[in-house]
Amino acid sequence: MSNNNKKWFSLNLGKKEHVSSSSCSCGKTSGGCGGTSKAHDMTDDEFAEAAIKASIGEERTKDGFEQVFDVKMDRRTAFKKLTASLLIGAGAVSTSCNVISGDESKEKAQIDWEEQFKGNYKLMTDEERQATVDRLVRSYQLRTGKTINMSSKNAEEDVLFGYAFNISKCQGYMDCVNACVEENNQDRNSEMQYIRIHEMKDGKGFNFNEADDNYYHEVPAEGHFYMGTQCFHCDNPPCVEVCPVQATWREDDGLVVVDYDWCVGCRYCMAACPYDGRRFNWSKPEVPEEAINKNQHYLGNRMRKKGVMEKCTFCVQRSRAGKNPACVEACPTGARIFGNLLDPNSTIRWVLENKKVFRLKEDLGTEPKFWYFMD
Repeated sequence: MSNNNKKWFSLNLGKKEHVSSSSCSCGKTSGGCGGTSKAHDMTDDEFAEAAIKASIGEERTKDGFEQVFDVKMDRRTAFKKLTASLLIGAGAVSTSCNVISGDESKEKAQIDWEEQFKGNYKLMTDEERQATVDRLVRSYQLRTGKTINMSSKNAEEDVLFGYAFNISKCQGYMDCVNACVEENNQDRNSEMQYIRIHEMKDGKGFNFNEADDNYYHEVPAEGHFYMGTQCFHCDNPPCVEVCPVQATWREDDGLVVVDYDWCVGCRYCMAACPYDGRRFNWSKPEVPEEAINKNQHYLGNRMRKKGVMEKCTFCVQRSRAGKNPACVEACPTGARIFGNLLDPNSTIRWVLENKKVFRLKEDLGTEPKFWYFMD
């Protein structure tokens, strides 16, 4: 594959580009405003700080209570939020003051109260993040008598996760789908699945309209090929742009994540995703206690609730621990490849540099970090 055809290099795999000194801070390239540009005199840290202040500056100084209530909403939503909070608060106060309440009941009430007013995860300090993780772990222990391991591990420096799918090797076995469901504590009642395997007819190209996503026969079927889709963790994710409450965002390692407690269930992100990568909980997710994966991440496979969005996170609980996503490990044919795009010695980089790769709907400019190729 020649360098001229390496479309994946449209991703910025390196450091930030410096702002041109010929451009004024107002955005004009020549004269007119009389201002002076200081962007090119800033250090990287100063530039990043200025960008953060411009986008969410005021939010960073707010505690969880202010973040919950100091937002624009209609009267109905405000009343529901206020009523729920007052009920939780009243319950906590009642329980804590009740002389016959046990210590564990009082502790559970206190945890519920503190969790109700926690802020958006991406705006929390490391200490606040650890505190909410500790509360969730303790709450689970109080409710079930069992223990879970929950991580709040941040993205590591010089890591940008990417994924490649070998269409020639996929045989449609769906081991990846089953492994994903088990790993990520997906609702068993609705049979929620992050991954879709599309069975397509040879000679028809990538025709998703005619693909069978729910085949129940022996595979591989003669005259067909198989292709998987899921969240592609775009570098320019439209789902993030439309979220009205900043409940979803792109992390530094490229993972697009969701704060389940901040999501209001509007489903704008679901409508904006051109890859059908998001799922909505119409009812309370149910997972048998014995089947719950207790190795969890706050932004990944922790237990969700009714009325929120969820999606593939490249198994953040595994990938940030140096492991492959569950679907990669489960694939019996080696069709799935995952790794660090910034590591020139990684398998994913070898694939991108030596195979004829392509991405779905590249013309949309979403820059998905999910490539397809054939042997």
